[in-house]
Amino acid sequence: MAVSNAFPPTTVGAAPAPETLLQVFWRRYRRNHMALVGLVLVLAFVGIAVFAPLIAPYHYNAQNLSKTWQPPSREHPFGTDDLGRDQLSRIIYAVRTAAIVGIGTSLLSLLIGATIGSIAGMRGGTTDNVLMRLVDIFNSFPSILLAVILATTMGQSVFTIVIALAITSWAGYARLVRGQVLALKNLEYVHAARTLGASERHLISRYVLPNILGPIAVALSFGIPYAMTAEAGLSVIGVGIRPPEPSWGNLISLGLSKMRGFPHLAIWPTALFSVTLLAFTWFGDGLQEIFNAKGER
Repeated sequence: MAVSNAFPPTTVGAAPAPETLLQVFWRRYRRNHMALVGLVLVLAFVGIAVFAPLIAPYHYNAQNLSKTWQPPSREHPFGTDDLGRDQLSRIIYAVRTAAIVGIGTSLLSLLIGATIGSIAGMRGGTTDNVLMRLVDIFNSFPSILLAVILATTMGQSVFTIVIALAITSWAGYARLVRGQVLALKNLEYVHAARTLGASERHLISRYVLPNILGPIAVALSFGIPYAMTAEAGLSVIGVGIRPPEPSWGNLISLGLSKMRGFPHLAIWPTALFSVTLLAFTWFGDGLQEIFNAKGER
């Protein structure tokens, strides 16, 4: 006689797939609502910068002398300037200029600083002392004054402003990377790789740099708005990017000089520039919160 099984077989559900690094990052990041707002605004900033020629209704230097100093209207939502140029178009192109200056300066500063900091941290001894004294020398100069000298010497194009600002801001990245390298180079897996004959370049690129991407990302998120602010300051005092190339600095400078009669020329670029700086600050705070929490665990 066949015996029936009173208990039907049960199937064990498969274990959930482990989260990817990106999924973990997003789960932690979205808890901070202000950081999410910052991320959305930063993405919008990047999108405007990339597609500025397609978004802007006019070329930034298209002049119409019959429509100078126009107030905001349907044709020119942000008004026009002294040459009849559309202010909205110039602000959109100023976003692109700010992106080039901010991102270009930060990446070039990081390249210089990370190279010097990683060499100093890995080699130590005399090399470390010499390179860190070089960092101290650069830190002893007022960065804005040095940037003014370099900008007036090399010229006032976007490229030269990026070079000038990078020369004045790489030292902070060097100290950051050196500190991280000193903390990592004595770990067991780095010692094991060195024992097996790995070169210094291989140790830095394979074991050190991938493990300090978090602090570097946070530093970049704050370095980009710093570079944009520095460029705006240089343009306001007349040694930054020269018109007709639009930048936050020269737009704000023109607006402030005409504040009494044409306040809209100052209000829009100042407000949007402030929002841009806040966006990067909120974005950076979100990154910092994630990596600090990871470090505490």
